[in-house]
Amino acid sequence: MNDRLFDMPLLPHLVIDGLNRYDERPFLFLGDAVVTYAEVRSRASCFAQALESKGITRGSRTAILSANRPEVLYNLCANLVIGSCSTPLHPLGSAEDQAYVLEDAEVETLVYDAAYFGERAAELKERVPGLKNLLGFGPSEAGDDLNALASTFEAQPLRAPDIAPNDLNTIVYTGGTTGRPKGVRQPYRSAAYMTMVQMAEWEWPEEVRFLIATPLSHAAAAFVVPTLQSGGAFVALQGFTPDLFFDAIETHRITATFLVPVMIYPLLDHPRATTADLSSLETLFYGASPMSPARLREGVEKWGQIFFQCFGQSEAPMALTHLRKNEHDLSKPGRFASCGRPSPWVHLALLDENNEPAPEGEAGEICVRAPLVMEGYNGLPEQTKEAFAGGWLHTGDVGRFDDEGYLYIVDRKKDMIVTGGFNVFPREIEDVISAHPAVAMVAVVGVPDERWGEAVKAVVVLRPGHERSEALASELQAAVKEAKGSVQSPKSVDFVAQIPLSPLGKPDKKALRQQFWGDRERSVN
Repeated sequence: MNDRLFDMPLLPHLVIDGLNRYDERPFLFLGDAVVTYAEVRSRASCFAQALESKGITRGSRTAILSANRPEVLYNLCANLVIGSCSTPLHPLGSAEDQAYVLEDAEVETLVYDAAYFGERAAELKERVPGLKNLLGFGPSEAGDDLNALASTFEAQPLRAPDIAPNDLNTIVYTGGTTGRPKGVRQPYRSAAYMTMVQMAEWEWPEEVRFLIATPLSHAAAAFVVPTLQSGGAFVALQGFTPDLFFDAIETHRITATFLVPVMIYPLLDHPRATTADLSSLETLFYGASPMSPARLREGVEKWGQIFFQCFGQSEAPMALTHLRKNEHDLSKPGRFASCGRPSPWVHLALLDENNEPAPEGEAGEICVRAPLVMEGYNGLPEQTKEAFAGGWLHTGDVGRFDDEGYLYIVDRKKDMIVTGGFNVFPREIEDVISAHPAVAMVAVVGVPDERWGEAVKAVVVLRPGHERSEALASELQAAVKEAKGSVQSPKSVDFVAQIPLSPLGKPDKKALRQQFWGDRERSVN
């Protein structure tokens, strides 16, 4: 029997099918540019031929470093048409981190935004001997002009490559809570299955006008198929500020968007949070890191039940659980700390240290099985074996279920603080502190302490109009003590202007801890 008989449609098939459905309908609004379905189709074909002329074929390793511009979308589609393995570099990443990713993923071709990253591309070429091709969106001294090269080709009908579900689609890099980021090897089946779950379970508006407020090189792939299949359009910002966000919602009558929590907080604190016309916005997808329950309730009070939470990780992206819009219920405030119920398309279990089911009602590590699970970590067989222990993907998150089947993430296993022999989960403390009306954002970490091994420290960003003081610090400590007990109460509270963020917009607790631990190894987790 033909072993391809049971293959599912993969992202290249789904994208090509979506692009072929319409011609002059707008697909992308970016600045003053309006790009139609036909134009994306045509430019993707020319970009694919240009890449192939440089020797890029099925399985070739490519990377992209760019601000938001239409060529990012053409390049994304071109790589899918070829069947190459593409890795996004975050535009805010350091040269050292980007060089590490290029070397670890064995990237041979870097596609970059010549206007913004020409100098960085030249620096990476010096750092990474394995880079053979540097292709710019426009002319630069570092490499060839991909736009000019693509213009020498005639558009051809798009054809999906001869790929199988387990062929490698992309290597994406984790934020890394400890040590170097790990390369997550995602086969084509992973994105296809994630997309299937998204379209089956997520609450999409009937008319999709999707605002991309994050880097297009990272975010587009997760939302491009549902948008294409509905005949919808992307509106991409070239930067993120509250005013740019609110202007785009009003101007384009946006119906859906995706934001990480640290983007939502400044929107809620902005004067236009209650004056901007958000009546068109039907669904605000959010995820990537936990959101303060107090701030989430504030969002529902201001904007209504438009919030839809998704939970996943690079190793099993985005679609493990979801909290639907009507489940953001103000009459059930405790549920705002939940990440929702598991998707029916995913096996999800809470396991103990022996890979056995945790006792009912008790916390355990969140473990999953599904076709969206990664192939493994790039070049890290021991870490891959550990992640797949017992035939499950171990997410590293500790969770518990309530009696209605809602999942609550207690914390990351690696973020747990051990103080005086007691296990303390920062997430629980952060939820208490973030409920205070003076607090905009908080991160809790363990810091060195001669007596306790680790001491609990809260690092707090205040909302506009509030002043730091010893009295406020004492008030926050007392609130935690009352809610969680004296062991959980922070021994110290630091007020700061901002908390370090990872390139993906998550609080960077590794960087935060570094400020207190320096170069020494942590004696406890």
